[in-house]
Amino acid sequence: MEKADTSWVKTKWLDLAYANQSPTQKLDIYLPEIGKGPFPIILSIHGGAFKFGDKADDQLTPMLKGLKRGYAVISINYRLSGEATWPAAIHDVKAAIRWVKAKAEKFNLNPKKIAVWGGSAGGYLAALVGTSSGVTELEDLSMGNPDQTTNVHAVIDWFGPIDFLSMDKQFMDSGIAGQQHSTPDSFESQMIGKPITEVPELIKAANPETYISHDDPPFWIQHGTNDAIIPIQQSENFAKKLREVIGPSKVTFKPIPGAKHGGVEFNDSKNLDEIFSFLNTYLKN
Repeated sequence: MEKADTSWVKTKWLDLAYANQSPTQKLDIYLPEIGKGPFPIILSIHGGAFKFGDKADDQLTPMLKGLKRGYAVISINYRLSGEATWPAAIHDVKAAIRWVKAKAEKFNLNPKKIAVWGGSAGGYLAALVGTSSGVTELEDLSMGNPDQTTNVHAVIDWFGPIDFLSMDKQFMDSGIAGQQHSTPDSFESQMIGKPITEVPELIKAANPETYISHDDPPFWIQHGTNDAIIPIQQSENFAKKLREVIGPSKVTFKPIPGAKHGGVEFNDSKNLDEIFSFLNTYLKN
């Protein structure tokens, strides 16, 4: 995937280490030129089937639109499945959040106004961050800043997988010849480190729905109706379960008719305007 164009961003810090277990554990900080700060934060989590992707690739482009709306944008890398298996990725994301909160004053950031935003695998990690604040087994405090919490204040989940074991049946029920997820070599099996059909309890522990509680932050969830990589039922069911616990006013689910797994429909200016309106409600008030 091509790199996002960040040449126009004047104030930025690149490749800052948020932990020391792997060279992968780095993040980039971009600050807006408008406003005085401390700035609310969009934390970008890239997708790529838990195996590919990078904090500087083109998946960052829609998040960077936040710079002109007064948001700081922080893009993170995390250990991919070829380097480390579950729960390495979520440990890394949470370590990055703790680091950001600890360093907030230095970089003119507002640690009390953080949104996580990701697509696909990044959407999954954003969703899991949103529901699992305070879940000790999903954090490795030895990675640094153990005095900081990992709660966030808004979540944008674009077409993330949620319940790994249900996806193949959902495609079958929809009549879609979609990507297979329950095979021993599926991307989810590679991330977990074992065939997902053999470890149902581990898959339950990896499911963001497992941790839904009344104090979860507001969610914005979108999914293309023609997605053949992750079935739309993943987002539909997740939104329904969230609404039952945190209330319908805090959960926006917007299917995008005809859209596939990402694409121009998600990055459309009107759609992004709605997302930033959602963020403004919770991060600027």
